[in-house]
Amino acid sequence: MNSEFDIFRFGAVPDGRTVCTKAIQDAIDACHQAGGGQVVCGPGTFVTGSLQLKDRVELHLSVGCRLLGSPRLEDYTRLVAKGFRDELGPEKSAHGLIWAAYAEDIAVTGPGTIDGGGFAFYDTANAVGKFDKPSTPRPRIGMFYQCRKLRLQDATLVDSPCWTLWLMQCENVQIQRLTITGNRRMRNVDGIDIDACRNVTVSDCQIETEDDCLILRSIQRLYETPAVCENVVVTNCVLDSGCQGVRVGCPGDGVIRNCTFANLVIRSANNGILCEHPHRYLAAGTAGTAHITNILFSQVVVDCQRNPIKVVVEEGIALPRLAGLSFADFRIRSGAPCVIQGCKETTIRDVSFANVRLETTGEDAILCRHCQNVHLSNVTLANRAEG
Repeated sequence: MNSEFDIFRFGAVPDGRTVCTKAIQDAIDACHQAGGGQVVCGPGTFVTGSLQLKDRVELHLSVGCRLLGSPRLEDYTRLVAKGFRDELGPEKSAHGLIWAAYAEDIAVTGPGTIDGGGFAFYDTANAVGKFDKPSTPRPRIGMFYQCRKLRLQDATLVDSPCWTLWLMQCENVQIQRLTITGNRRMRNVDGIDIDACRNVTVSDCQIETEDDCLILRSIQRLYETPAVCENVVVTNCVLDSGCQGVRVGCPGDGVIRNCTFANLVIRSANNGILCEHPHRYLAAGTAGTAHITNILFSQVVVDCQRNPIKVVVEEGIALPRLAGLSFADFRIRSGAPCVIQGCKETTIRDVSFANVRLETTGEDAILCRHCQNVHLSNVTLANRAEG
């Protein structure tokens, strides 16, 4: 049985102009029908629209390979799947360049590059600074829904038009040694959005984005079944963000629990670690549904212009629970304080800071309000001059 399927044999042309969607998809389909194996993308630039991964297929990007996303939205597939309310997709989009639904034992591997071609989806002619958000949907480089045994390893992902990777209700995921970059003139260019997934490991990645680098979510309104994000481990990553290095939850989410982050370096033009629950993220008349517990950070270096750690619940938002947050072995340089601030309706419980050194140019170093059981051990605070 042949377990290797070279896209050249299926008619793919590496000239950077010919749209090769059918040739690459034919290779994926043949690999799947043969019982699985590796689809090999050789050197050259292959323009493509949406590609659907299927059971037991590994899409391998060889040295010198560049998959370039088509500049035409009509070349992309909208992810429509049972239990997923695609019409509510954030940023008005459920389109993906590489996508899969209900697939098992799938992978994207190799040292090659996936280029989302993000600039094609913006009006860049007369733009100064950041581009305006376009009125049409923008695809993501990767979208995976209810997949099991998913591996993403070694590839470079650049210039996604919107979030780079969106994992939804997936289980048993390994993400290793990815390099993700997104131009900061574009909008909503997140790195990895882990949404309502279980048993996920992310390690040894370098992520530089316009928006959040790593995100834990459980977006309730998108799914017919309850959204739970749990058992996520993130280690040995370098994060450089124009917004947040790490974001945990929004007020309209469901359960997020039992997640750890260790050995991170975070550089941010805004905040380091954010868990923010404002009214603007909620539908009118709702009070919040996020239930967040047992989120641990350790051995983290943060250099940011604003808040290195910001956990905030706006007045009038009543979350079921926000508790069990731990920050250990931190070295921080910041322009604003660490903030742990609940509200009358939501008390933040069981927060610990241990072995933390914080240098800030702001007047305050740590602010706490509407909290219970906040523990500080070996915490050193210092103000420093700008620069």
